[in-house]
Amino acid sequence: MSHIPYGYRIQNGKALIDEEKANKVKKLYQGYLRGLSLLASAKEAGIDTYHGTAGKMLMNKRYLGDDYYPAIIDGYTFEKAEAERIKRAIALGRVWNEKETVEESYFPTTFKVGAVEQKYKNPLKQAEYAYSLIESEGAVNGSQ
Repeated sequence: MSHIPYGYRIQNGKALIDEEKANKVKKLYQGYLRGLSLLASAKEAGIDTYHGTAGKMLMNKRYLGDDYYPAIIDGYTFEKAEAERIKRAIALGRVWNEKETVEESYFPTTFKVGAVEQKYKNPLKQAEYAYSLIESEGAVNGSQ
């Protein structure tokens, strides 16, 4: 069973707007766009929630409407709130950029093993001997 986003209710298998809660969702967006924090926006709107949940509500594209959910928020307001969220994240240093490309490591992809001429009863000694027979012929980046 999936979660019904705040602001909607299900009746006879259809998603309908819960007007009281939908108005709170609209107030959440309005407060955030006026400069309030996520938590302050939620409290002012009358939504008892946490900072992270309020942030997820701002990013929920279902509020724009889709095949199942009717629209509560218009596209302009949604995009404006998203731009503000990103602007604040950058100002607070909460944007993670991709790390610079690190030089690829060299790993041999092929090797030869010399003929096994000695047998040891001790398996550790035999393994040590077998590893000593490896003659590396590694290819770089798949080339030979």
